[in-house]
Amino acid sequence: MKENRGMAKRLKKKDESALEELMNKYTDLVASIIYNIGRGTLSREDMEEVVTDTFVTLWKNSDKVKDETLKGYLCCIAKTKTYDKLDTVKKGIILDIDEVKAEDEFSLEGCIEQKEVNSVLGKIIKELGKPDSEIILRYYFYYQRIGRISEEMNLSPDNVKIKLHRARAKIKKLLTERGYDL
Repeated sequence: MKENRGMAKRLKKKDESALEELMNKYTDLVASIIYNIGRGTLSREDMEEVVTDTFVTLWKNSDKVKDETLKGYLCCIAKTKTYDKLDTVKKGIILDIDEVKAEDEFSLEGCIEQKEVNSVLGKIIKELGKPDSEIILRYYFYYQRIGRISEEMNLSPDNVKIKLHRARAKIKKLLTERGYDL
């Protein structure tokens, strides 16, 4: 991706200014993912902690980063870290400092395994056309609620629900036609 050209190389060299640039560029995106997933459960402080953890994990795993997948990788980390935090908060677990491992256990393998499926899914979503593709992206990838989608797209909530239902059915049909078992 042109917007991140050379950034992975700088991160691998542990160039702190590269991390700072990425934080300035992507903190709002990371925060919106965390907010939309953790809304109602995570406190503001928890969300701020997850944002920080996301960038720390990126820094620790900078040797695995590529320019063309940097943004997606960052989003994947944010989602994973948010779900981890939600598990901790929901269980009421307070981590003991002795239980914390020195190395971060985040693994890129889980994200990479889905690369082919995500590519096919991305093509199918584009094939849906607007407004269906935008509704799917807002709902499933940006975790926006139906009320917010309807407000921002000037559609009724019922219309958004119908479009979501039809788009899901079409996606399922197209994935099945392309040989994916659901």
